[in-house]
Amino acid sequence: MCSKTTVTLTKRNRPQEATKILQPYAKSPIGHFTAKSTSPEHILHKNGKIDAQKTLVAQVGLENFIRSVTLPLNLQLTDKVKFNMNGQGRMQSWDDVYLAERVYTRCLGISKRIYQTHAYTHEPDRKFAYFILEEHNERSLWFLPDFDFFVLVFTYYDNKKNVTRVDVQYDQMSFFLHCLGVAQAHAWFVESVITPIALVWAKTYAASGLVNPFTFLLQLLIVPLAVIYYFFLLD
Repeated sequence: MCSKTTVTLTKRNRPQEATKILQPYAKSPIGHFTAKSTSPEHILHKNGKIDAQKTLVAQVGLENFIRSVTLPLNLQLTDKVKFNMNGQGRMQSWDDVYLAERVYTRCLGISKRIYQTHAYTHEPDRKFAYFILEEHNERSLWFLPDFDFFVLVFTYYDNKKNVTRVDVQYDQMSFFLHCLGVAQAHAWFVESVITPIALVWAKTYAASGLVNPFTFLLQLLIVPLAVIYYFFLLD
């Protein structure tokens, strides 16, 4: 009994091991780094010239949203614009942009889109502004779930404050997975199956000490050829 009590007291009185406390935030807004084409001074100078404002715009339909979101910066919409839809479509007029949006939303089973943004970042020296566009998509078919999506919109204008170019960037694969109603299943598969395999490969690859673009490309060539040989050519 005494021996058991002594052991228990020894464990209780044992000093706790030192625990590393992670800082919840950086000690300074600009980290210490070296780079070829930028510097902390350049970033601070750029930050001083950026106008970032909180602005709420929420509209049903793309045309209503576009006309509303340009008002805080007093931008003008002319008939012509260079509109880049994620590199998959390039249009030259607003009428084409609005037509394309109406057609492809119907094709994808989207009955209503509510567009909104809550803030924008404006760089007057570059005549450039960008913001995060939030979409709420309601579906026309009962078995397809509604979904929310986020898009980056980059807007360029000229000296007369006419919008001349718009670049829209988003995760296209994720968007179509949401449209098909399989985004959650895909996320589960990536988390439960693909990611564990990728982590094992990454740890093995890092341990080899041969991590570089050439060995990576070599793996991309060898692995598919090995699979084809094993399943289709090996007797």
